[in-house]
Parts: sequence; structure tokens; C-alpha cells
Amino acid sequence: MRRPAKVAWLCTAALTAATAVGLAIPSAQAATNTITNPGFETGDLSGWSCDPTDSVVTGHAHSGTYALAGAANNSSTAQCNQTVSVAANTTYTLTASVNGNYVYLGVTGAATATNWTPTTNNTYTQLTITFTTNNTTTLTVNLHGWYAQGTYYADDITINGPTGPSPTPTRTTSPSPSPSASPTRTASPSPTPSTSPPPNNGGYRNPIYFMPLDNNPQDITAAVNASGVKNFNLAFVLDSGGCTPAWDGDSAHTVASDSTVTGVVNAVRAKGGDVAVSFGGYNGAELGASCGGASGLAAAYQSVINKYNLTRIDLDYEGDDLDANTAVRFGAIKLLEDNARAAGRALHVSLTVPMTTVGFPGSGTDEIRAAIAAGAAFDIINIMAFDYGLTNAGDQVTSVELVTAAAQGQLKTIYGWDDATAWGHLGLQIMNGHTDQPSELFTLATFQSLLGYAQSKHVGWFSYWSLNRDRACDPSVPHNWADGACSSVSQNPYDFSKIIAQYNG
Repeated sequence: MRRPAKVAWLCTAALTAATAVGLAIPSAQAATNTITNPGFETGDLSGWSCDPTDSVVTGHAHSGTYALAGAANNSSTAQCNQTVSVAANTTYTLTASVNGNYVYLGVTGAATATNWTPTTNNTYTQLTITFTTNNTTTLTVNLHGWYAQGTYYADDITINGPTGPSPTPTRTTSPSPSPSASPTRTASPSPTPSTSPPPNNGGYRNPIYFMPLDNNPQDITAAVNASGVKNFNLAFVLDSGGCTPAWDGDSAHTVASDSTVTGVVNAVRAKGGDVAVSFGGYNGAELGASCGGASGLAAAYQSVINKYNLTRIDLDYEGDDLDANTAVRFGAIKLLEDNARAAGRALHVSLTVPMTTVGFPGSGTDEIRAAIAAGAAFDIINIMAFDYGLTNAGDQVTSVELVTAAAQGQLKTIYGWDDATAWGHLGLQIMNGHTDQPSELFTLATFQSLLGYAQSKHVGWFSYWSLNRDRACDPSVPHNWADGACSSVSQNPYDFSKIIAQYNG
């Protein structure tokens, strides 16, 4: 989620280059590279299925003469795919030499894994993935950059392991929704599958994100009366300096001196609803980056909890805060949860994570694992199922469903949950109207279809960004593509919120 006039996540987060490792299964067969045209030495894209922005160039090769050049722009990640045949239940290692910013190497199919680098500092570096095929005999290898990050180069792609059936590359650009075998920093025992019932999250099933001080906020009582929604995630509290919680990080509007948001909170509760406060967002200084140790950060968060008498908070770590300073951040959450438990108070915590076309990014799964290591627990892991760029599914609804299913599978793997428990802990957050990605559009019909999907899966909550945008744009005033104060589509006020209000899990 982005803040004033910047309303959704840009996937230029500080991503950790981590390797996804499967179970090693020895084989007596010889290692063979089954990639067709692995170094692009044919001088063209033979064997690969690529976006129109991709080409083969000279002068940038890691070895030989040619290399792939992927020109990622505002509407394309410059993806190249190749489907290869493999042996079932066998371990393979995939490598590629890459040069650029936010370059991704992945494999999708029954075995799914991703590795990436935020930058190579204008030199080639090798990305490596080791994975096990499970029961599949075909996998799709993919390379891509990220939106608006410029041209990346890739060369010398290899997939080494026993030869399977004769390779029969097929043209495909559709990533599999299979769960990602997310990278881990340290090896840990496989979790025992949980059959515990999913949390009811205290009845907090359909919170809408709302900026109470920015993007021309509506009167909250009028919004509740018109839409029927009574739960809101109020965004965002940041640091205004010296570990001082403030709305939007504005030193003129610290939490300690606030009365305006207090009025919003009281109005919502007077209507029988409740609020969470969301810490973070895409811009500004998140408290976890500036409050020192875990105890100092916990004290800052607690001061906000005390101010608004909160029973729930949302952690929206984005940009350079994603997967950063995790020992401090999740150490603070563990302290808050322990203190609340000792005092007999409820504290519900949600973690909001941006998505990619194949579910959580590696930095997102790293973050979840860091929280587990710190002993911090989440009622909801909330996925921002927008602004990743429409997958090749062909329509917005199917794209969101694929990404959501992939994320649910990743949660099952990380926590050892059964299906129902994983769905019950997953929050599905979408966005109304235009997003920052031109390929994405959430209409009222999209919301209605995804309401049915959320109901069928019994997700922990069904949410969207943001109430401030739940109105048509004034045609007499210039607006951004994804304006912070209107949806940029034809609608009546609160039409999107009325759909969210129908969700009851």
C-alpha cells in the first residue's frame, strides 16, 4: 500500500537473495543441462517464450557473444520462459548469470522455487536454486526483471540433473499457482501439520483500510451508515523523529497530541465497530527502523495501543522495511504479545505482505520465518493481492485467485498448517479501481466475484485499499492514474465498501 497519492505497493522492496533448497535425492544418472539455447548463442530467442520487450544482444555477454536483454518498463517485467522435461522425484540445480536490478530466476510446476537479487552493481552474479521435482515430469524455467527497473541481462542458464524424457520445450508464459518452496535462512525441522481450527479474529472479518488524515478522508459515520462496514485499519503511523509515533510521520500530528483520529475511533466504536492501527506503509520512516532495540520499539507501539485502547494492530512493512531489522521488529511484537497475555488483554496482530505473481516474495517468507523464530504470532497474514502486475491468467479475478492459492500453499509449508487453518489465517486484500499497474483493474464485478471466492475459502478477512478511493473521480479536476482519493472508474459512493460489508467468512 502506498500513502498519499501513492496507493499501492511497488515491488521495489529490499529483496533478499536467498536460495530455495529442496530435499536432496541422489541419482546415479549423469548431470545434463536440458535448457535449449542456454547462452542465447543462436543470436535469437530460440527455445524461449518471451515478452515483446526482450531481445538478444551483443556486448553484454557473461560468456560467448550473446546475452538476453530484458527491458523492464512500467507495464512489463520482461519475462522469458522455457518449459523443460525432467525426471520425477529428483533433485535439480538451476543457475543463471544475471546483471541488473531486481532480477528473478524461478521454476514453476509441481516443484516451485524462486531466487532473486535486488542489484548486481553492474556486474554479473550467479543466481542458484536447488529443488526437487516431486511427481512432475515438466517444469517451466523463468527469468524476469521488475516494473520500471530498467534493462537486465541474463546468460548461461543451466538446469543440471538426471535427464528425464526427451525435452520438448513448449511455449508458455503462465506461471503456476503452485505454492513456493520458500527459501529459509537456516535449516529447521519440518513442522507437524496442524489441525487446529482457524482463528475467528475476534469477528474482525472485513476491515477496510482508511487514511483518516490524508487523501480527502470521508466522514466516517456517514461511511458506516452508507456502506454497512464497521471495521477499519487506520493508516499509517510512522516515526516523526526520535522514535515518536505520528500519523503519516508528521511531527505536527503526533499520536500523543492527536484528537482527530481519536474522534474517528470513537465514532466507529459508537456504531458497533472497531479499528486497528497500521504501522508502516510504503513511504516514510517506520518506527522499527529508528527506535533502537526491541524494548524501545515495543514501548512506541504500546503508546499507540494505549492512546486508542487498541486490541489489534497491523504491521505493513514495505519498501526498505520489508524483511529488515526483523530481530528488533518481531522481538517487539513478542514483548507486546507476552505483556498483553500476562495482563489478560487481547492483542490481535496482522502482518501485511506484498505479493508477486507466484505468491509471497522470498523477502516475505523470510519475514514470516523471522517472526516464527522470534516467537511472534499473527492472527492474520494479510496478502496485498494487487500491484504485482496481472499474471497471464487473462483476467483480474483468476489472477488474484492464483496468487492467493499460491500464498495459502506457502503458509501451509511454513507453518505446517492444514488447508482450513491456512485459509483462516490468510487475509485477502485487494484494491478498488485502477492500481499502479496499468495491467490491473478491479471493477465492482471483480469485487463481487472475489467476494464469492473469499467466502468459499473462508479466508481470515476480506479487505481492500482504500475507503478514501471509494468514489468516482471529479472529471473537472486532473487525477493520477491510481488516485489516492478516488477509484478512476464509474461508481456511486461506497459501492466497493458495500461488497466488502457482505463478507462474513
